[in-house]
Amino acid sequence: MSRFLLDDDCATELEALRAANDAFAAKYPGEGSERGGRPRRQPVHTFYGGAQFYAASATRELGERALRAMERHGRDPADFARALGWADVDPALAATVYSRVRAKLRREPVEDYRIDFEDGFGTRPDDEEDRAAVTAAHQLGRSMADGTAPPFTGIRIKSLGPEGTRRAARTLELFVGALLEERDGVMPEGFVVTLPKVNVPEQPATLVRWLERLETRHGLAPGTLRFEIMVETTQAFMGADGRSPLPSFLDACEGRCTGVHLGVYDFTASCDVSPLYQSMAHPMCELARNSMRLAYGCRGVFLSDGGTHVLPVGPHAGEELTETQDAENRQAVHHAWRLSSAHIRHSLEGAFYQGWDLHPAQLPVRFATCFAFFLEGFAPAAARLRAFVARAATTQIADEPATARALLSYVQRALACGAVDAEDLVATGLTLDEVAMRSVGDILASRASG
Repeated sequence: MSRFLLDDDCATELEALRAANDAFAAKYPGEGSERGGRPRRQPVHTFYGGAQFYAASATRELGERALRAMERHGRDPADFARALGWADVDPALAATVYSRVRAKLRREPVEDYRIDFEDGFGTRPDDEEDRAAVTAAHQLGRSMADGTAPPFTGIRIKSLGPEGTRRAARTLELFVGALLEERDGVMPEGFVVTLPKVNVPEQPATLVRWLERLETRHGLAPGTLRFEIMVETTQAFMGADGRSPLPSFLDACEGRCTGVHLGVYDFTASCDVSPLYQSMAHPMCELARNSMRLAYGCRGVFLSDGGTHVLPVGPHAGEELTETQDAENRQAVHHAWRLSSAHIRHSLEGAFYQGWDLHPAQLPVRFATCFAFFLEGFAPAAARLRAFVARAATTQIADEPATARALLSYVQRALACGAVDAEDLVATGLTLDEVAMRSVGDILASRASG
């Protein structure tokens, strides 16, 4: 009987292959991975607000304003569904979405808040931005102490282009120092720094060095301070050499990057698109999103789309309006809501599960569109996931295919944002703890060991 000798004869080649496979796995850990093997939660949105306006009460006030907008312009489930342009929506689904959005706005009106020192703040004298950085940091710390802060927070500094680098460093240093002072030296989990307009890898690499120095100065563990980047120009997607620089941006982050955002309006402006046609739906944005998905798929970072810049604001202000003025306000708000809902839905269908919101009246649309997206597909997804787990358990399948991972991710996202609750998980056949696991393989291993 012949012996199999390839393992012995090709030991050197097999060692090289093992090293290559290990390097590949390290570079592509999967989207949203974290220590301990459990998936990180991705917020469905980031709310941007100018630093000059930020206060500890911001999240609560945004929720209250969002509820008032919903009560005025989407008075009941059917009215709200029509306002969003959902012509054929099932009445039962509309009622469920309506009640869950209202509950969400009371419980967690903002999932991720970004205190903005860039476009939302503008160029101001140094002493004014210094004061704003310190004040906003203390306000954020107080909101965390009283339990009103959202689960994810951060600041957007100015870009590290020729004009903003010094100011960005100064704001970052002041904000981090004041926040740690307010919180007795403890950095909050879920806090990130947003670096806008990344064009060269040296920009995120510089931010890495700054964060290392701040960690050393304040006695923080290495890697405590994280950041996300924004790509907003044509040069970020195609370099002068004809190659995409997107992967090099992430490599330069040295493992500190948590997400990559598309800056829709700066990007379309850099494409010389007329302001009238700058939109999330522009074909160049579709190209940009697809490029981001290819460059960053399974790289361990979340991807975020932009937001709708047509705000849901009527032409008439005040509480005592005529019937005609109120109708004109409703018409304007409903137009903006329909546009925003269509944009959000398109992002979700394209696997961009996060976007931007810029006004409190956009929050009901964000949550409603996300909830409808997940609820529409939840029953079939839950049934398929339940069947797969049952089949795998009986045939001793340890490694699930990509479809099972996608089904589990779908359920995790639906639960995290509030589209479904613990009672809905009965349809999956999984417990809350099992849904939080990394993979179906982990679920099966846990059941076998238990």
